[in-house]
Amino acid sequence: MRLLIGIVIVVGCVMGGYAGVGGHFQVLWQPFEFIIILGAAIGAFVIGNTGPVIKATLGAFGTLFKGPKYNKAAYVELLGMQFTLFKLVQSKGILALEPHIENPHESELFNRFPTFAKNHHAVEFVCDYMRMVTLGSNNVHEMEALMDEELETHHQEQHRIVSAMQALADGTPALGIVAAVLGVIHTMGAISEPPEVLGHMIGGALVGTFFGVFVAYGFFAPFAQSLSNIYQAESKYFLSLKVGLLAHISGQVPVMAIEFARKALLSEDRPTFDEVDAATANLTAA
Repeated sequence: MRLLIGIVIVVGCVMGGYAGVGGHFQVLWQPFEFIIILGAAIGAFVIGNTGPVIKATLGAFGTLFKGPKYNKAAYVELLGMQFTLFKLVQSKGILALEPHIENPHESELFNRFPTFAKNHHAVEFVCDYMRMVTLGSNNVHEMEALMDEELETHHQEQHRIVSAMQALADGTPALGIVAAVLGVIHTMGAISEPPEVLGHMIGGALVGTFFGVFVAYGFFAPFAQSLSNIYQAESKYFLSLKVGLLAHISGQVPVMAIEFARKALLSEDRPTFDEVDAATANLTAA
């Protein structure tokens, strides 16, 4: 919804302002200018990116329209899941985790927390590191270094998508100039035409510059920034997981481990201690 509102504001203000000064909309309709600019932009995008990045960038448009999937309720659920997991280890021992981490999709514990259970990467992250703990790895510093490496790799994968989108924003204005220059060249070939015809042709050529700058700074650059914000929110989700797991591995009791995890969240989304306490009050390990 936020994305659609922004698009309406951008288009409405630009076109409304143009109409307000008596602009002629028929001049703006230059389909071949659009083909030159967008076609060249798509071609450059294909040249500059690998297959996985192209596929992921196309999929990112769905992420943009859906918006951030993490809010305070999702974070409360995440902290509740960690509390339940750590409580199970505290009450029944580390080996009680095996049925859950070996078959996470069938885990009654994980499925009690649907937002977490639907996040394949988050489930895999928890299962992988808790599996290491069941196998005897309890060196907090080594685990932290490994977690940091995995999260950095995930961040790099996401950053490639943002960079690909930003490259579109950076290149489209120049491609608009290319289209405008071609339009001027076409106009010069018709220099013997009457002034009103030449004026229309020059106006059409300048539409290329307008369109390139418009889509770059009105859409592609904001899309890249929005994606970056969404991915940053996701990184906080995983940082909370990391901090909670490390606190548990270091020997903190469940209530303290999730307090560590809570502190890793941004203040705008971070639930209060009382909210987390109320959410975990009736959670049981089994």
